[in-house]
Amino acid sequence: MKGIEGKNVLVTGGSSGIGQAIAIRMAEEGANVAINYVGGSAGAMMTEEAIEHAVHMCMKEIEHHGRHTTLVGADVSKEAEVERMFADTVADLGGVDILVNNAGIQVAAPSHELALADLEKVLNVNLVGAFLCARAAIRHFLAENKPGSIINVSSVHEVIPKPRFVGYSLSKGGMENLTKTLALEYAGMGIRVNAIGPGATITPINRAWVDDPVKREMVEAHIPMGRAGEAWEMGAAAAFLASDDAAYVTGQTLFVDGGLTLYPDFRESWSSE
Repeated sequence: MKGIEGKNVLVTGGSSGIGQAIAIRMAEEGANVAINYVGGSAGAMMTEEAIEHAVHMCMKEIEHHGRHTTLVGADVSKEAEVERMFADTVADLGGVDILVNNAGIQVAAPSHELALADLEKVLNVNLVGAFLCARAAIRHFLAENKPGSIINVSSVHEVIPKPRFVGYSLSKGGMENLTKTLALEYAGMGIRVNAIGPGATITPINRAWVDDPVKREMVEAHIPMGRAGEAWEMGAAAAFLASDDAAYVTGQTLFVDGGLTLYPDFRESWSSE
């Protein structure tokens, strides 16, 4: 794709799954990549050792394409750590041209039983973290007087309610408006802000239903295309939005969901006629 080769990309939550696939795709397109991760995060559902192993495997894959990589550990919900992460990335890569806000967690609980601390944790990582990283990126773009691209990894649940995951739904609904607001505010300065909205995707965090034939059938029965998405497909969509091929696109969420947002229960018409 046009306009990615030689660019510097920062991917938050790049240790596995969609974030890792995006990082690798950016490298395949010729970018240098900074991989953000947070060791020992309960939301990551992996041990610190497993996270570090995944990050290094991602780095190995990227370096296979001859690109420069760097690791930047940071909790994106913490302002000081985000500022340090950007400073370290700029120092190592020489700048940032593309930010991918992928870091995210979720907590399951009936809404009337959800602890405030758990709600705040999800919002702080998924939404506040995306804002903090976007703010840092925009400040960098403006200071360097250069265009830039921000890709927010949202979800179909920015428009589809997700009972028992109200914090996640709130964060992704907020991310939709964050995307649109920043896109409108900075469009005249050459800064584009878009999002991808993955549907059900085969990633390590979803192994509980991916590896269970009954649960997987339940998930895929709701998808018009009849299958879950692959992480590489999310990487391809993110790369497109970051590229010059999408130079006239801003403020949009590209749903990569096999038709999940198309009201699948209406596949068969039911009307009064």
